[in-house]
Amino acid sequence: MKPSFNVVDPGKRTPSPAAKRRRSFPKWRDLVVLLAVIYALYCYFFSKPLLAHPLPQHTGPYAVGAIDIEAPVSPPRLVHQAQFRGTEEKAFQLETVLFTLYYPASYAAAKSSHAKRHTWIPEPLSLRAQGYAKAAHISNWFTDKVFTAAINALVGGITIPAAVDVPLSGHAVPTSQEAESSETRQNPLAGEDGPDGGYPIIVFSHGTVSARTDYSHYAGELAARGHIVVMLEHRDGSCPGTVIMPYNKPNQTRLLFDVSEVETPDHKQSLTEEEFHQAQLSFRQAEIEEAVRVMKRINAGHGARVFSQNPRREGSDLSNWANRLNTHAMIVAGHSYGATGALQALRDGPTEERPFRGAIILDPGKQSGPLNSDIHVPLLVVHSNSWSSHSSVFYGRAHFDTVKDIVEENNARGNPSWFMTSIGTSHPSVTDAPLLEPLLLSWTTGATIDVYQGLRQYVHVAEDFLAFLGGGEVRGLMAEKAEFPQYDQGAVLGLGKPGQGGDKGTLEDLKQGEWADWRRYWQIHVSPVKK
Repeated sequence: MKPSFNVVDPGKRTPSPAAKRRRSFPKWRDLVVLLAVIYALYCYFFSKPLLAHPLPQHTGPYAVGAIDIEAPVSPPRLVHQAQFRGTEEKAFQLETVLFTLYYPASYAAAKSSHAKRHTWIPEPLSLRAQGYAKAAHISNWFTDKVFTAAINALVGGITIPAAVDVPLSGHAVPTSQEAESSETRQNPLAGEDGPDGGYPIIVFSHGTVSARTDYSHYAGELAARGHIVVMLEHRDGSCPGTVIMPYNKPNQTRLLFDVSEVETPDHKQSLTEEEFHQAQLSFRQAEIEEAVRVMKRINAGHGARVFSQNPRREGSDLSNWANRLNTHAMIVAGHSYGATGALQALRDGPTEERPFRGAIILDPGKQSGPLNSDIHVPLLVVHSNSWSSHSSVFYGRAHFDTVKDIVEENNARGNPSWFMTSIGTSHPSVTDAPLLEPLLLSWTTGATIDVYQGLRQYVHVAEDFLAFLGGGEVRGLMAEKAEFPQYDQGAVLGLGKPGQGGDKGTLEDLKQGEWADWRRYWQIHVSPVKK
């Protein structure tokens, strides 16, 4: 009997049993692709962004409401004569003012609302993407499409967790268990039927290559603590892309633009960089004044008219806001370019058009023109760690020293003012960006503080300053003396140094409550406290 055997094709190799077993499991690359596909499908079906974190819920004794208001400026204000090159279109003519109101609302109203939440990037998303591409100097039909697709994948599904167009809260002290368990302190200005003298108002100005939605969580946290925040969107060329909706006129789009795109009315001369910045700051001041005017109209009982003229179709309950706002003593605030604009809005003040009794200045601009020092109200100036640590020459001297002198001179005039650095933070830390992309922002900006802790520190120091403005109470960081005449590179996040206070855990530290470890997060450079 002939032995049986298999004929093997010499061009093929027979896999071993071990190899067969290995092939029965997917390769690690296949597994990664499979998981990525599953995650992408999950995001698609549940309307989740691919990579960004959702914005966290607000904390505080109030729920947070949000209303988009675009109000006509009648007659339109021509702030500067500059025109866009090759056209007759005025670059700095103010026809409308756009802002989002973040305000205290009741939890019951917020929970029962079925209105669609505001998206973090308003439609059309492609407009904002084109502005970002233009800011990067690579805008064309192809890169604009790429930016649009990338932004849509990153944050296209992000919404702002504020209830849209719900009534303003009429009670300071919440009754729901959810509100009572929130991690916050009650607004000291609040009374049983709302704050004494009306809800305090903060007018906030955003930075360059930014928009009104970029600071939604910071604004919402202040609203959750009993303040109304008027979050402006500037049309001065600093916003990546915005839609202008004039009353009873066709909509217009306005992209970010710079000094190279404008010229004098005779088409013969360009503007200098300083002239351009001054035109922008004057335009921002005009927008701030118009926002103040709208808030005064609402408080005077004209909320229904403001609603009827609002092409954004929000503000249906504004008629019930009459006599509930403190429009006589507002606060102006801003970040970066917006901080420069907020300082300018204090010039010759307070005035009827700019009734600001105090200002919160976050990272005042280093390239946005001179900083106004004609100030006659209390100031809180906060530098991010990156803003203080990176030395910059500013009109022939260190930017840090310029800011410090402004605050010290204001103190000398009898206006209690503070200047401090938030340790571990970076320039965008007060914006929503680190909350959405914490790893990316930490890697690109060098921020070392936890993103939630960083923003919490910004909110709490603002809260203490606002309490001082409201009732003269000096608490928290406001009660500490200046221990760092200059920024100290050696005082890194989380480590104490000689002169920074006693040992942690002592009875005296415990008495300080939540600010017991403030020295981990702050360096105070100027303070009116001399103890």
